Order: sequence, then structure tokens, then C-alpha cells
Amino acid sequence: MRVTVFGTGYVGLVTGACLADVGHQVMCVDVDQKKIERLKAGEIPIYEPGLEKVVKEAYQAGNLYFTIDAEEAVNFGDICFIAVGTPPDEDGSADLQYVLAVADTIALHMQSSKIVVTKSTVPVGTADKVAHTLQTRLEKENKLSKSIQYYVASNPEFLKEGNAVGDFMKPDRIVIGTEDQEVIEALKELYAPFNRSRDRLVVMDVRSAELTKYAANAMLATKISFMNEMANLAERLGADIEQVRNGIGSDPRIGYHFIYPGCGYGGSCFPKDVKALARTALECDYVPELLQAVEEVNEQQKHRLFEKLSEHFDGQLKGKTIAVWGLSFKPNTDDMREAPSRVLMEALWAEGARIRAYDPEAMVECSRLYPDEPLLALVDTKEEALHDADALVICTEWKEFRAPDFSGMKGLLNQPVIVDGRNLYSLELAERYGMTYYSIGRRVVR
Repeated sequence: MRVTVFGTGYVGLVTGACLADVGHQVMCVDVDQKKIERLKAGEIPIYEPGLEKVVKEAYQAGNLYFTIDAEEAVNFGDICFIAVGTPPDEDGSADLQYVLAVADTIALHMQSSKIVVTKSTVPVGTADKVAHTLQTRLEKENKLSKSIQYYVASNPEFLKEGNAVGDFMKPDRIVIGTEDQEVIEALKELYAPFNRSRDRLVVMDVRSAELTKYAANAMLATKISFMNEMANLAERLGADIEQVRNGIGSDPRIGYHFIYPGCGYGGSCFPKDVKALARTALECDYVPELLQAVEEVNEQQKHRLFEKLSEHFDGQLKGKTIAVWGLSFKPNTDDMREAPSRVLMEALWAEGARIRAYDPEAMVECSRLYPDEPLLALVDTKEEALHDADALVICTEWKEFRAPDFSGMKGLLNQPVIVDGRNLYSLELAERYGMTYYSIGRRVVR
């Protein structure tokens, strides 16, 4: 099938590359000429395991194309995916200007019937706005006829950063929002290569599909915030949240997924989507008390690392050097959007503390975000970050941080102090090596 994907960001590039990988003809279009030139040269603008290989192979096979020519792109595909950003407005609602601009562009250039599919995470009712935009532009261009029609559907993505290619190739579910049988059959054919071992297709009305995406992310965010609230309570009660996690996770109704305590969730999805869903609820005159609490708990949790450091140093952080391991909001990505590391570093800088930071993938992104910060030093290895540091803070649970040389760490740090925002180490291990060890929801080792 011939497919056009608007947007070569995280969702658009993964979608386009994976569809091309199974033999579809896919054209990805973006307004950023430099990005398109980089993609044609085989350079991937984001870090996502496995994506570079899929893009290169599909491009070399002649199944994947890149362009900045919107007219060419519109008339290439019978199915047009909208996979552009929906950044939050000041009130927390999703900004749809880019989504609707793409819809207008499609209508402006289309010379034949199109299936327009929203892949971006969008509020309930967006498909109606896309349809209205298409209708308005087509009427203006005198293009409405029996031979030129449009169909609008919702097909939300469920891709985890760090495992997006695997999630697309072997999806848990493929949600399609439409009541048009012709569109259902077209999307069934499109997704047939990913739907062979069992039927993963879940067909519903458009508004339900749009809400499904938000509800899924809000549920996962709720589990994280719940566990962090239990962790804060465990510290005060003298309980061990890791033992509690094992106790409740063994219940199959709860399970172990997303019940790991930590320093808060970040990234491009959970924070934005929880806020957007809460805003949608308020617009419907419904007060989303649980969603508001989930967001509030998460924002508070991001300050816990700084609070533990400040308490250890009796509030005297000026002039201290703090090593930071992990800058991305989670492993296997370079994404620092809403990352706990940013909250920590900005709070430390406000107190006059210096930071020596290391991350396997997010160093370039960090230097882009903080290009002129005099109190930040980005170093090449996790060991180098420890040199002359007064404490180590772990913000991201990268694999290479899980089994460090504790004896060597003690020799590099000015003080053997670790503030672990991801509970990577056992309390017994910290005691054995004589570390002062703060974690989340467990007793302090001194």
C-alpha cells in the first residue's frame, strides 16, 4: 500500500520506517529541510534502539522516501497519517495547530480520495476538527465531488520510548477509530503484517479511540504516582517499599508493571497527556480529582532527590559538587523532556552547587538545553563524573549503572554518599561498602 506520514519525529519516523520495513511504500514529509537531508544521508535525529537499522534498510530497499514537498507527499499516499507534535498550551490542553495545519495542507493538495488518520496523541473530538478543516479547505478549492472524498480515522500509537520498534512490530493491540467499513478494511490490510499470529485489531468509534490513548497513559501514570506516594509513606513508617512492591505485585490483579518507586515520571507522553486529559475533563464541567492528584504527586516526587541532598548537607549546598548519573527521563532514549534530572539540576544551581553529569545518550540534548550553564560539566564516563564530587545522585536506571565498582567509587568521591532515585542497589550492599545511601521508600544506610 502507498502511505504518507506527516512528521518525522518520534512517532512519525517509527511508523513510517516500520510500515516500509514490511513492504509498504511510505513517504515521510517534514518542514525541516535539514532533518530530511540528514535522514536521506542515513542519519537518525533521535536515539531509539533498532530504528537506525530499520530506516536504512527500508530506504535502501526503495520502500521509504523522505521529502519536504507537501504536494508530492499528499499525492503519494492513499492513506495519510498525521504524526506531528501536540505540545501543551499554557493551560495544559494539547495544541492542535500543527495537526490542523496538516489537515489543511492535505485538502489543499489532494487530487484523489484520501483516508486521513490521526496518529498523534490528540484530545477527544480532534477527528471532528480535522474533518471540518478538510471540508472547509475542499469547499474553498472547489474540490468536493464524488471522485474526491475524504475519510477521517483515529489510530493512536502505543509506543514506549526505548522499545518503539519492537512495540510497532509486535503490538499488544492496534486501535482503530472509525465506523466506516471501507476504512476498516484498508487499515486491516495495512496492518496485516503485524497482525498474523492473533487478531490484535480493536475497532471502535473515533471518540473512544481518542480517549483510549489518554486513558492508557493516565492509568500507567496513576500506578507510578500511587507507588511513589506509598514510598513516601513507607519512609515515615519504617517500612521497605521494595518488599511492599513484591508483596502487592504478586497479586495478578495488580502485577509488577509500573509499580517501581522512583523520582517521578517524565518524557513526552505521561506529563503532557495527564494534563491534557484533566483539561478536557474541566472543559466538560467535570473535576478530575484523581488525575489532578496523579500530576501533583509526580511533581512533588521530582523534588525528593534535592530534598534528600539538602537534608544530608544541612542545607549547605553552595560550593558543593554533585555527580549525576543519568539525564534522560528513562533508559534507552536521549529524551530529557520533563526529566527528573532537570528539576534536580536546576534546584542545585539555584543553591550554587556544581554538577558533573554523565548519560550514555543524552549528553548532546543536555548541552542543547543548558548551553551556557557555568555550573554544569558534562563528562565522558560515569567514573569521571565522580571525581572530587561530594555526592552521587542517580536519576536514570541505565544498565551500566547497576553494578558499579563500589570500592572505586569511594576512592573517587569526596564523601561516600549516594542518593539513588531508582533504587538500583540493595541496602545490604551499601552497608557492606560503607556507603551513606539514600533511596526511595527505604531506610537510610549510614
